[in-house]
Amino acid sequence: MLIYAKELSPRLHYMIDFLNREIFVLEARLTTDLQVFHHYEGARINYSPDRLTDREYHIVPVGLLAESDLRGWEISCFRWEGLKAFFATQGGDLPFDILSAIFYLISRYEEYLTTVPDSFGRFHHVNSLAYREGFLHEPLVNYWLVKWQSLLQEKFPEYLFRRKSFKFIPTYDIDMMYAYAAKGWYRTMGGIGKHLLQGDLKSAWKRINVLRGKEKDPYDAYEWLDALHLYCRSKPVYFFLVAKERQGVDRNIPTDTKAFQELIHYYAATYKIGVHPSWQSSVATDGRILKEELEWLEAVADVPISKSRQHFLKFSLPLHYERLLALDVTQEFSMGYGTTNGFRASICSSYNWFNLAKNESTELTIYPFCFMDANALYEQKLNPQEAYAELMRYYAAVKKVQGCFITIWHNNFLGTDPAFIAWRNVYELFMKEDAYWDAD
Repeated sequence: MLIYAKELSPRLHYMIDFLNREIFVLEARLTTDLQVFHHYEGARINYSPDRLTDREYHIVPVGLLAESDLRGWEISCFRWEGLKAFFATQGGDLPFDILSAIFYLISRYEEYLTTVPDSFGRFHHVNSLAYREGFLHEPLVNYWLVKWQSLLQEKFPEYLFRRKSFKFIPTYDIDMMYAYAAKGWYRTMGGIGKHLLQGDLKSAWKRINVLRGKEKDPYDAYEWLDALHLYCRSKPVYFFLVAKERQGVDRNIPTDTKAFQELIHYYAATYKIGVHPSWQSSVATDGRILKEELEWLEAVADVPISKSRQHFLKFSLPLHYERLLALDVTQEFSMGYGTTNGFRASICSSYNWFNLAKNESTELTIYPFCFMDANALYEQKLNPQEAYAELMRYYAAVKKVQGCFITIWHNNFLGTDPAFIAWRNVYELFMKEDAYWDAD
């Protein structure tokens, strides 16, 4: 595939690299040479204002990929092939600049512009184009690519396009390893005292039984998950909150606890693990706390850590991604909202992050998720049955385009706490009835 453009730019190069990974089997090449383009006998895309030949696929650019700065765009959506689209153009084979539209969504262009944050200081989903235009719950980029690939195939039937395979990655955030165990004497006595003052003798006695080894901690879902993954042949990723100081929403058990370190070491040897950078690290003025947490986790796990997901999904662009790259973290799993489920970047494929502040592509790979248990319960107020229905809708949407389906669950939702047992049952149903058939 040869692609002609009047001028080259970092953004255009980035988008061609993206297409090479997503739909092209043979690597597409860029050229600004009209003679080369005219004499090329293979499949050709003309990414310029004017049509050049009869046998080309013509896309008229809106100019976004040629720019190097940031500015507000007046975006108006319309319908194309039953899908929302924007950056409309005239005279091309597509009625919009699909390259610029994809770039706008996956680069998170709108997140660099001034908006009102949510109560935690994060980019709020209500400020997104996807929410306003009603496509937040669709992997729109993948839908576009499927449609466009079909049109290209009609134009160039001899050209081979990539066939992708569906993939499911179950991920878990270990924000609080145990409800009662390994909390230390002070927190344990305080917890028992609180139960007694509230007249909750049942909880006080349960806490005592957990400490005596007579009952399993209600947040201890680890052996159950191991058995589930073994049965379903799944390859999970666990993210550990390892904040040194217990502060605010950073409330895991002490990092010097033997049980905590043993669990980390076990999972590092059995599955893939990542760092779950604390809230403290995300609001710090520099990357010192993040560096300390990453180094501590690597020392305990005895493996290099290349994966990360922010605690409470607290991050801002480009700062937090730049900090991760500086520490050689290459895989980031925070791309989703902490206020609702859906496709934050309108995509269900992994992709390299483009740093708009520096106008350059990076080696940080983004792994977007679309469903988190806490969003379903606390933000969307769904009951377990409603959450299961939503989970299945996202699962079907991603599978339809052979994407990568990533979910986030927390161990407290999957343990034996009576308040969450229905959520555990829902997850088990999904894993055994659906995810089971998608194992590699």
